[in-house]
Amino acid sequence: MVMFDLAKDMELGNFLSYYRNFAVPRLANTLARNGEIVARPMKRSYDTAIVIYELIANGLDSPRGQEMIALLNRVHRYVPGTPDDFRYVLLTLLVVPIRWTSSHAWRQPTETEVAAATRFFVELGQRMHIGDLPQTFTEAADILDRYESDNVEPSPAGRRLMDSTVRVLQATIPGLVRPLTRTLLSAMFDDDGLTDALGLPRRHGWSRAMLDMALAIRNWLVRHKPLPKEPRFIPGSSGSAVYPNGYELHDLGPANVMSPMDRDR
Repeated sequence: MVMFDLAKDMELGNFLSYYRNFAVPRLANTLARNGEIVARPMKRSYDTAIVIYELIANGLDSPRGQEMIALLNRVHRYVPGTPDDFRYVLLTLLVVPIRWTSSHAWRQPTETEVAAATRFFVELGQRMHIGDLPQTFTEAADILDRYESDNVEPSPAGRRLMDSTVRVLQATIPGLVRPLTRTLLSAMFDDDGLTDALGLPRRHGWSRAMLDMALAIRNWLVRHKPLPKEPRFIPGSSGSAVYPNGYELHDLGPANVMSPMDRDR
């Protein structure tokens, strides 16, 4: 699902899950105070994705997987936040890509794929010492929806973070579409409360229709050509302007790691 059949949609879903954290003022303030996203938006965005793809490609118990889990625990050790905050951030990585793919990909994920994704993120959460984890995708989606209903609001920090990272998405889409990036993001989120919190323009009927038409054409083409034989992600390989010659695991992670003083603020 992630490496072959639905790779592009799962990747786009990961981008959308990443932006979602900016819509929660408490999370946005923490991320803004750390400074990494504003100072190095491209690296922070790609590092976040690479860590998850490393875990999926190699497995949670592999040596590379263990190193990535150690990195996650190290950089989050002193990050302020409630247990619900940490659980929410984890579940965005499960729920948002699955929902996007279910609605917009050339085929829907199977029940087995959704169950496997849920088990993967539950086990990752356990290794990150996150409590009260769901056991089914439905439970995970309900937790995410309730959290967002209670916590999504506009904030100056959230809008600043969104402005810094829009150019990351612009680098992945055709040049002719780049001026419409913010409008298309609103159509992708399809949620006025969320886009208001992120400082994006309200969705329009024409932008939604344009997105649906583009996806319909893309999906028709995908259905009529062979499935990819090479995985979307190869550990350590190049794949972005951040690491044009590939990367080592020690290249990943933020330059600024929060300290005990940050947690106590």
